[in-house]
Amino acid sequence: MNFALTRFFLHLGFSCEKPRNSRSYGFLLLNAKKRAFSSAAIPLAQKTGEELLVVVGGGAAGVYGAIRAKMVAPHLNVLVIEKGKILSKVKISGGGRCNVTNGQCTENLVLAEHYPRGHRELRGSFFSMHGPTDTITWFSEHGVELKTEDDGRVFPISDSSSSIIDCLLSEAKRKGVLIQTGKVVTSASRDVDGNFQVKIEKRTTNYMENLKADYLLIASGSSRQGYVLATQLGHSIVDPVPSLFTFKIEDSRLAELSGVSFPKVRVKLTLENVQTNIPQLTQVGPMLVTHWGLSGPAILKLSAWGARLLFSLDYEGDLFVDFVPDIKMEDLKSILMKQKHQFTKQKLLNACPLEFGIVKRFWKYVLDREGVDADILWASISNNSLIGIASLLKHCKFRVMGKGQFKDEFVTAGGVPLSEISLSTMESKIQPHLFFAGEVLNVDGVTGGFNFQNAWSGGYIAGTSIGKLALDAKMETEVEHGTEVKHRTTLS
Repeated sequence: MNFALTRFFLHLGFSCEKPRNSRSYGFLLLNAKKRAFSSAAIPLAQKTGEELLVVVGGGAAGVYGAIRAKMVAPHLNVLVIEKGKILSKVKISGGGRCNVTNGQCTENLVLAEHYPRGHRELRGSFFSMHGPTDTITWFSEHGVELKTEDDGRVFPISDSSSSIIDCLLSEAKRKGVLIQTGKVVTSASRDVDGNFQVKIEKRTTNYMENLKADYLLIASGSSRQGYVLATQLGHSIVDPVPSLFTFKIEDSRLAELSGVSFPKVRVKLTLENVQTNIPQLTQVGPMLVTHWGLSGPAILKLSAWGARLLFSLDYEGDLFVDFVPDIKMEDLKSILMKQKHQFTKQKLLNACPLEFGIVKRFWKYVLDREGVDADILWASISNNSLIGIASLLKHCKFRVMGKGQFKDEFVTAGGVPLSEISLSTMESKIQPHLFFAGEVLNVDGVTGGFNFQNAWSGGYIAGTSIGKLALDAKMETEVEHGTEVKHRTTLS
């Protein structure tokens, strides 16, 4: 087997020994015996014109992009470097089920509105090149049956993220994508020939490799690694801050309702010194009470749209919740008055109006907070108390005093500015042959499959662009080589 050793910087004294504690997917390492250094070689007979793509990050965007690049340009050597476990976020997302995409938002303008960072830029061709329908089709054609739930979230029928992981790794192996884990790309630069000089270090030992790559795809998620590499190559970074998190609430009585859920509420966040009306700081959707505060899709969407403002205010603000958004205030008062006349001899606690759709535990919370004795009869409650209850149900105020971590799908707002890349190719406007995809960019979506769709779309576009460039380079080389052979034949 021939190894293209000329593509890499090699030190003397190496042997073909696989290093301990390093996981390799179809990739052979040449390990130094006497020096804390190693170089890598791709186990392919590398002909003139064949090139190397190094992908930084083995998440959804990186692996998907690697597969696409290899499909477009089968001759292209593709290496994925992942510092942790491959596709780790895919594994834990959606409570281990993997929310692949969103099946209800297929129109570009509607889809783009689900991205607090990126909603203006993504209105163009980004999702046209590879949107939710394309993602669903891709996985279906590669053996993963999917289902769309009532809220639009798309999951594998198996309800297991392993179905997605196995599919991606199987396709990567079939295409010849090489994957290594347990290593970190610590630096990247351009040499005088325009190639990328990439330094890779093993996480557990004093072990280092230097690779020469023709193309570099940074798809490292919210890892600091990607931001460092981007700045080394001339890009700026929008400081990352948390997005998609729960709210800590200052209310001791609320903790007693932990586990209570509401299928539909309207929540509005108001922040100090923010006078501008921001429509997205009002959201409608399910909400959940936790032992530390409030969570659920409605709260998570608020956290995403208010991420940067909340960060600047140390995560403090006022939250107003409408627990009965489909009932107008006047109708709400009428329902309460009707209840008073129909259930005169029943206790308030035991006869909550069914129209409200709330559980008894929360009804008691409302009565206690309004200062109404839950054990009095409906006949005894004053009209002023009824108005107070109605107001509390429509405009219940909570003080937000911090955030919790949404560990299963933690997302950041920030990264490489979209103004510094071309969304039609995902190529850097600063460095040719440098590409980005996924969360390393200043793009983040709300919960519901949108962050993964950004990863699939960006990875696909980047992979397509890289593959086309590699094909063009191969063709140019073949033409030059053919001309040279023809010229020599003529001379002879």
